[in-house]
Amino acid sequence: MAVSISVVVLLLVLASIFLRSGGLKFSHALVCALLGFFLAGTSMAPTIHDGVAATADVVSSLRP
Repeated sequence: MAVSISVVVLLLVLASIFLRSGGLKFSHALVCALLGFFLAGTSMAPTIHDGVAATADVVSSLRP
């Protein structure tokens, strides 16, 4: 568990650096994909899923 949390933190730092640099290369996309896979295996996954689902419900209820 401690190893996966440290990998998630490392990938999160790398992803934020890549987003600030402005260009998305294949290696950057790979780091972001790995971050998603590692986040899905943590205890934060249900909270993230609920937040995304709630945001999608709010957006879908908006009328232009």
